[in-house]
Amino acid sequence: MEEVWPALMQLFQLWMFVVLFLIMMPAMFGLSLGVTGVYIQVLVRILEWATIRIQRGLQNEPLFCVCSEIIERAGGSMEEELEQRRRTHSLSVGEFSLSDVLYFYKRGVETIVDDQVTQRFSSEELASWNLLTRTNQNFQYISLRLTIIWGLGVLVRYGILFPLRITLALIGLSWLVVGTSLVGSLPESRYVKNWLSELVHLTCYRICARGLSATVHYHNKENRPQKGGICVANHTTPIDVVILANDGCYAMVGQIHGGLLGIIQRSMVRSCPHVWFERSEMKDRHAVTSRLRDHVAERTKLPILIFPEGTCVNNTSVMMFKKGSFEIGGTIHPVAIKYDPRFGDAFWNSSKYNMVSYVLRMMTSWAVVVNVWYLPAMSRQEGEDATHFANRVKSAIAAQGGLLDLAWDGGLKRARVKESFRQEQQKLYSSIIFPKMHLEPTTTTTEAKYLCSPPLL
Repeated sequence: MEEVWPALMQLFQLWMFVVLFLIMMPAMFGLSLGVTGVYIQVLVRILEWATIRIQRGLQNEPLFCVCSEIIERAGGSMEEELEQRRRTHSLSVGEFSLSDVLYFYKRGVETIVDDQVTQRFSSEELASWNLLTRTNQNFQYISLRLTIIWGLGVLVRYGILFPLRITLALIGLSWLVVGTSLVGSLPESRYVKNWLSELVHLTCYRICARGLSATVHYHNKENRPQKGGICVANHTTPIDVVILANDGCYAMVGQIHGGLLGIIQRSMVRSCPHVWFERSEMKDRHAVTSRLRDHVAERTKLPILIFPEGTCVNNTSVMMFKKGSFEIGGTIHPVAIKYDPRFGDAFWNSSKYNMVSYVLRMMTSWAVVVNVWYLPAMSRQEGEDATHFANRVKSAIAAQGGLLDLAWDGGLKRARVKESFRQEQQKLYSSIIFPKMHLEPTTTTTEAKYLCSPPLL
C-alpha cells in the first residue's frame, strides 16, 4: 500500500502537467501544439479504413441494407408525377382515374411519416459508420477487427478523453465564474475593465473548446462582427456559443436561469453587458426589443449574439428566422456554422436529452470539428420589412453553409401549425391538382376549406 500512493501522486502530477502546461497554457494564448490536428488526421484514417471494411461486409451480406431515410422516394415533384400519370392514362387536366386515389393516400402517408419538419429535430443518420453506435441505428457485427477497433475506441473515449475533458471543463467554468466576479468588482473603467473582461471570457471559452477537442476552421475573418452590431447564426447546439466566442467576444442574450447556469450568468453580467431577461419579460416583445435596441445604440459595446431560429436544428437545415431580431436596427453580421458529423453528432435534441446528458454525450464523442463562415455585413434595404430581411439573411447563411433553406417555423417542434398557414398549404395543394381552378372572391372560408382540403392533410 505504501508503494501505491507515491505512484498515484506521480500519475496525478503528470496528469496536471499535461492539463496545465500542454493544453491550458497554449489555449489561453490562442496557440496549439498540433496534437489535436494529429489526432484528427489519425482518426480520419481509422474511419476511412472502417468504411472500407463495412463496404466489404455489405458485399458479402447482400441482405444487409443501410438506409439513411425513413422512406425511399422515387424522386420528382408531385406536379411532375401527376402530369406523367395523366399522360399515361390519356387524361385531361382535372380528370383522374380510380388508381389516383391510392397515389394521393400514398403521398399523404409519406408526408405524415417523413415530413420536412420532424426530420430536422432528429439526429442525422450517417451513410458510413463512425465507430459510435449512437450515430447509426443499423449497426451490426461486420468483422472481428472492426469490433476490436470499436472496443479500443470505447476505452480511449471513456478512459482517457472523457476524464481529460471533464477536468478542462471544470477548470474553464470555475475560472469563468471567479475571473468575471473579480473583474466585476473593479472600479468602473472604460478601457481597462472592458479589456480584462474580454480577456477572461476569451480565455475561458478557449479552455472549454479544448475540453471538447474542438477543431474550428474560421473562414473570411475580415467579416467578423464588429462592436455595436448584431451577430446572427444558425443554431445546432448550445456549443455554438463556445465555438463563436472562441474567436471573439459577444454579448449574450437569453433568459435568466437558476442553479449552476444561473450562477454563471450572474457572474458574467458583472463584468460584461450581457442581456438577460426574466421569464415575464421574455413574453413582452416590446420590452425585449427596447433593451436590445439600447444595447446596439452604444457603439462601444460588444456585438449581440442571437440565434433567430429560437431552437436547435440538426445541422442539415436552416429554419425560419424570427423577425424580432431584425426589427432592432443596426448592422447584421451573418455567420454560418456547419459541424462535421463524422466525429460526433453535435445536434442537441432537447426533447430527448437534458443538458447534462447532452454534454456527457459530446464529451464521449471523438471530437468537435466545425466550419464557421463570417459573411459580409448586411443592412435592411429601403422599403424592406423585417420578415423579408430575415429571409434574405437566412438564405445567405444556408447557401454558404451548404444547408437546406426551409420556410418552416422551428416552433413547430412543440407547437401546433397555425390555421392560416394550414389553409395556405391546402390552397397550394389544390392548385397542383386543379391548375385551372380559381376560387371566386365571394367564396366563404368554409367553402375554401372544403374545396382545398386534400386527403390526410
